[in-house]
Amino acid sequence: MTKAVIAKGKLRTESNVSLKPPNNPSSILGCWVINHTHHAKKVGRYIEVTGKFDVNVWYSHHDHSKTSVYSESVPYKDKIRLHYRDEPVSGQEEIIVNVVQHPNCTEALISECGEKFIIKVERELVAEVVGETKVCITVHPHQFEEEWSFKDESSSHHEHDHHKAEDEKRHDERGKDSRPF
Repeated sequence: MTKAVIAKGKLRTESNVSLKPPNNPSSILGCWVINHTHHAKKVGRYIEVTGKFDVNVWYSHHDHSKTSVYSESVPYKDKIRLHYRDEPVSGQEEIIVNVVQHPNCTEALISECGEKFIIKVERELVAEVVGETKVCITVHPHQFEEEWSFKDESSSHHEHDHHKAEDEKRHDERGKDSRPF
């Protein structure tokens, strides 16, 4: 028995966030998403990720005569479906959630009524469940040595190895050993 990844899941989400600033916006000058935090728990065959991020919108208002930054914290809850390679046996699995793409603004618009921002936010999460599992090991009947690619970096061997390689190349070209005894 050993610990290994027994299940994985991945979820990419695009959602629209509606925000109402205190002033009716004239135009959007910039939008960014920051301060992403999250935590996860296993619920059945899913990982439930609860998180939040801050959306900041820089905008003009009062007929383009003033600018402000509106900021709002946005909560979310995602369910990531798990694909099992091996069924859990101990009930003491470890949950790991990695953020592939932090929440990011892909589009920012002013609503048709002219009072709100419609912000399109994308994010991508990968979840893994680490638990106890059985491992099969292949036994090779013959001696097996893994090949490693490395060079001898020693300065005392470098010159000798260079001459040895040249001698071997000449030997291969002529078909006989030209090195002195």
